[in-house]
Amino acid sequence: MDGLTIVRHPLVQHKLRILRDRTSSIQLFRTVMRETATLLCYEVTRDLPTTSVRIETPVAETEALELAGKKLVFAPILRAGLAMAEGMLDLVPSARVAHVGLYRDPVSLDAVEYYFKAPEDIADRLVIVVDPMLATGHSAIAAIDRLKAAGVADLRFVCLLAARPGAEALHAAHPDVPIWTAAMDEQLNDHGYIVPGLGDAGDRTFGTR
Repeated sequence: MDGLTIVRHPLVQHKLRILRDRTSSIQLFRTVMRETATLLCYEVTRDLPTTSVRIETPVAETEALELAGKKLVFAPILRAGLAMAEGMLDLVPSARVAHVGLYRDPVSLDAVEYYFKAPEDIADRLVIVVDPMLATGHSAIAAIDRLKAAGVADLRFVCLLAARPGAEALHAAHPDVPIWTAAMDEQLNDHGYIVPGLGDAGDRTFGTR
């Protein structure tokens, strides 16, 4: 699918296996989700611009590279996206954070906003939207709508797992926003859970409600 990158690194796929396994404890699940987010962050930021600077090592002066431009913004979709954002901050601790609070209506499955807070100059920054699951795509689309309304033009979306219907819906609504994920499953069940999926990443339930 255009605009979608599946990260097939062996470590990412190994950790995804742990996340999918219903016998994994809540503690293990949360730890591995954070670790996987760090690995995905490495992939989504591999083309960031750099600039050359002169520094002194303990031995001599040399040229070195550092990130150019303003700091990144990670925008987790609350609340499940927080653990992923923390894993990304392990890799880029200087990044700023925006919070997009959305909940999914249990009947319509539409996303309803209840909170939004972002850096004042967010429009001038690269914003990476973070959510463990891209299921129906409603939350991702609503979050990106909100960020674009705040003036953001440079956006990327990262999730642990996508469903094809959600990925296609997000791409149709925002074809300019590339997607990174560890895997894409083909379908959703009647509750809007990804199948086979990994349950609900926010509270570790398994789609039986």
